[in-house]
Formats: sequence, structure tokens, C-alpha cells
Amino acid sequence: MTPIALTIAGSDSSGGAGIQADLKSFAALGVYGASVITALTAQNTTGVSAIHPVPAAFVAAQIDAVFADLAVGAVKIGMVAQAETIAAIADGLARWSPRHVVLDPVMVATSGDRLLAAGAVDALKTRLFPLASLITPNLPEAAALLSEPVAGNEAAVESQGRRLLALGCRAVLIKGGHGTGAESIDYLFDGARVVALSAPRVATPNTHGTGCSLSSAIAAGLARGDELESAVRNAKAWITDAIAAADRFAVGHGHGPVHHFHKYY
Repeated sequence: MTPIALTIAGSDSSGGAGIQADLKSFAALGVYGASVITALTAQNTTGVSAIHPVPAAFVAAQIDAVFADLAVGAVKIGMVAQAETIAAIADGLARWSPRHVVLDPVMVATSGDRLLAAGAVDALKTRLFPLASLITPNLPEAAALLSEPVAGNEAAVESQGRRLLALGCRAVLIKGGHGTGAESIDYLFDGARVVALSAPRVATPNTHGTGCSLSSAIAAGLARGDELESAVRNAKAWITDAIAAADRFAVGHGHGPVHHFHKYY
């Protein structure tokens, strides 16, 4: 069967993050991509100038249309913006019960612009975390979700990972891209053990859409039938190469996109 992954996220008009990055990631990894758009953003490599949320009822209609026809192997959830949108997604997933759900709790864009309403954080944790096979916060997002300072060492990361697991998701990947040092270390918590995944830190300003692309790559692996740890390992290796190849592009005047198709051109 054709592996199919669904992204539920916001649209990035500059093409580097959100729905556009998700679909590129799926395609680059041999998976057919479908989409449910939660918000339109007026956005480029320097920032987000406007956000237009899609009505919750229309988000629900998109979800039902996709699941009624396509054999979705995995779902990736990105920008959800509002509590009403979160409720519509949670209800839709409850109706269709996908096997794998990868939730990237997108709170702030690479440019620093906030993408999730402050009042929607509780809804994200109570409605979507319990449905997630995996959540993929970066270090600042993990801290914000727990109302704590950003973890500054491995012990603090592990403590936050375990507390995030206690919110109901089945696994947590805390991403180390915002850390320091020569290695970028992500930590995977599955309730039984902690797996540290290391890769060389790439010095480039072109990291727009990195988190979106990583979570989508994990969803692609799950849609193909990979076990969770394998899907995460393969996705991290792929996104590291995509970041390393990002400087082949000359796109925009800010944080340019990663190179999703680095294996092909």
C-alpha cells in the first residue's frame, strides 16, 4: 500500500515551514502527503506579519474529508493557534483513531513571532497530548509547557521529559537545537528509558522550518511502518543533512529554509 501521512498545521506563505515544509518532507521521504490547514500566515524568512485562523468547523470538515477516503498511516500536528482549533482536531482524531500522532507543539516561529495563543496552551496539553504517540518540543517549548526555566543540563532535560510524559502522551522527544556545544543532542523518552540522539551542530542561519520538517519526517517513518525509535533516528539524520545543505539556497533575507530535497539536487 502507498504510505500516507497527514499534516494538520498552518500555511507558511514563504514555503519554508508549516504545511509546505511538511509536504516537502513527506515527498522527500517517499510518503504521500495530505493536509488540513489550521491557519493562514503572512510570513517570510524575516517574520510573521499576520495570522488568519481557519474556522474550527472547517478544520473538522477537512479532517473528515481526508480520513473518509485516504488510509492515513500517521498524523503530524503543527501550528494550532487557538483553543477552538485544538478542540476540533481532538474531536476529529477521536472519531477516526489514527494509529500514530506526532505533535509538534509549535509556540514560537524561528523569527521569534508567537504562533500559539497563550490561552490555548492548556487546551493543547489536556486535549491533544493524551492523543499523541510522540510530542516534539524544543528546549524553550518544553520549559514553557511546564512553566519552568529552560533546561541547562542533561539532568534538567530528563526531569522535564518525565514531567511532560506524565501529561498523557506516549513518548516525548526534547530537541536540543537551541542548546550549545558542538553536538546537538535530542532526548527521546518512551516511559521505559531515555535515548540520547546526537548529531553535529551545523553553523548556519538557514534553519527556518527545522522543527516542522523533523516532526514530519518522523511521521513519514511511522507511516512507512518504522518503529518509533527508528523513525526518530532516521528523521534526525535526514534533518541534519537538510540543515547542512541549506546554504546551497539563497532564499530571502532572514532565516532561510532547510534543503528538503538535498538527496536529489
